Amino acid sequence: MSAADLDLGALERWLTGKLPGESGLSVQRISGGQSNPTWFVDFGAARLVLRKKPAGPVLKGAHAIEREFRVLRALADSEVPVPEALWLEEDTAVLGTAFYVMRRLEGRVFADCTLPGMAPDERRAIYLEMARVLARLHAVRPGDVGLEDFGRPGNYFERQLARWSRQYHESTGPRVPVLDRLLPWLEANLPPDDGAVSIVHGDFRLGNLMFHPTERRVVGVLDWELSTLGHPLADLGYCVMPWRSGPEEYGGILGTDWRAGGIPTEDDFVAAYHAAALPTPPLTPFHVAFAMFRFSVIFVGIADRARAGSAASAEADTLGPLAERFAIRALEAIEG
Repeated sequence: MSAADLDLGALERWLTGKLPGESGLSVQRISGGQSNPTWFVDFGAARLVLRKKPAGPVLKGAHAIEREFRVLRALADSEVPVPEALWLEEDTAVLGTAFYVMRRLEGRVFADCTLPGMAPDERRAIYLEMARVLARLHAVRPGDVGLEDFGRPGNYFERQLARWSRQYHESTGPRVPVLDRLLPWLEANLPPDDGAVSIVHGDFRLGNLMFHPTERRVVGVLDWELSTLGHPLADLGYCVMPWRSGPEEYGGILGTDWRAGGIPTEDDFVAAYHAAALPTPPLTPFHVAFAMFRFSVIFVGIADRARAGSAASAEADTLGPLAERFAIRALEAIEG
């Protein structure tokens, strides 16, 4: 195994079978991801990206490489910009875990939600573009792109609450008291099922969007591991978290001078989404609190993987405490 945690010989043999006219392999690990390890891969003239499941034990249903590949293929001809998914390899004998390869896009990915160094009008344009792209995703009818069985329709929040609660209770780490307070409120305040069903991304945020190198438009929505069929307000509630969390809490804008920087208000962002979306009910404190709860449990899982030595990022052990922070933010959303 190389320093890049890939068997380069095995990868080169595999790529030669896919691209027999190319030769010469180089790889570069992409930092920042906390789940499925990702690399830039150059093979001859081909500029690619490889994503694979992490080594070691994983929770059932987690690190769904196969689902990522499927949704990318399904959305290829839609109005949702996605990378071109090329090949899925499920044989774990090749690289140790399943992986897929997609064509590399060129553009800008913004890790800092304050968008430093930009003009105010560009900051505003980028945020409103994010809202419109989310609306375009939710407008895709699952059956039209072969995803009618990509998830179970109906009772989405009830099922998701059960799923993430189970994941939290199966954690090998210490309890998070504020999560234990939050969970009963969510269970008691589940909204009635209104029948809304769309393809939901599950991690739709600025850092998972690639923008054109110079233009204010998204050229690729990235990281579809948590995608499924669900309620559009789950994505929207998650997408407004930057306004409700600080820079030290995974890059939020709370406490910064974001208004003067040109970033639209949360209400303006939500209004831009609704203006571009199919008819969708209003966003409520439940939807925001649920998004914070789910993100909190994700950080519980990151801390578990850090203890087990299988986390995708060296930062995982420092990100674990964010489970408590986002549970606190969820309670703040509830309390208004």
